[in-house]
Amino acid sequence: MCNGGAVRPFELVIFDCDGVLVDSERITNLVFAELLAELGLHFTLDDMFEHFVGLSMPQCLEKIHGYLGRPPPDDFVSRYVVRRDEALKARLTPIPGIEAALDALSLPFCVASSGAHEKMRLTLGLTGLWRRFEGRIFSTADVAKPKPAPDVFLYAARTLGAPPAACVVIEDSPTGVSAAVAAGMTVLGYSALMPAARLKAAGAHHCFDAMLALPGLIELGARP
Repeated sequence: MCNGGAVRPFELVIFDCDGVLVDSERITNLVFAELLAELGLHFTLDDMFEHFVGLSMPQCLEKIHGYLGRPPPDDFVSRYVVRRDEALKARLTPIPGIEAALDALSLPFCVASSGAHEKMRLTLGLTGLWRRFEGRIFSTADVAKPKPAPDVFLYAARTLGAPPAACVVIEDSPTGVSAAVAAGMTVLGYSALMPAARLKAAGAHHCFDAMLALPGLIELGARP
């Protein structure tokens, strides 16, 4: 929290997508784990959160290469996308409380994700959130380096005309938290699924586990 002196108010709220706006992390990681098991790599859901959540697909493929000692099959990603999309269409919901939280925000907001635009179009569309973010959706595919590099957050802030120090980022993975900290932004760690201790270790300035608490945190200026 603040330690005296004038504090510049926030000007922009930047949301991660998976696990922050849409309740997709358990769905997609179970599908991913099934495909890994077919390659002889066995991960529990907890393992998936430990090793893969928050990474881009190229980063995941690099990890798989390291575990296997060889690249995954050429059709690995295409098979994953088909199974993932089927599972999302059957089971995806918004994060509990996110719609009310967005309604209560008085600041502009956007999304900056490691996911591809096609995936966000699907997930935000399925959950009815697309209209709230259309035109303010940023992907690591748009920048040179994925999270934990700060590129996507800096790109979103620059595009929307907000200084990094006046941005507050909502993240649910250590990788994303590290990226936002590197961008010089305040980071609120959403810890409904990811242990708060891991988010704080990555640099989150404050953690919360109920999305309905978010507007109040931002209003109070939950800064380091």
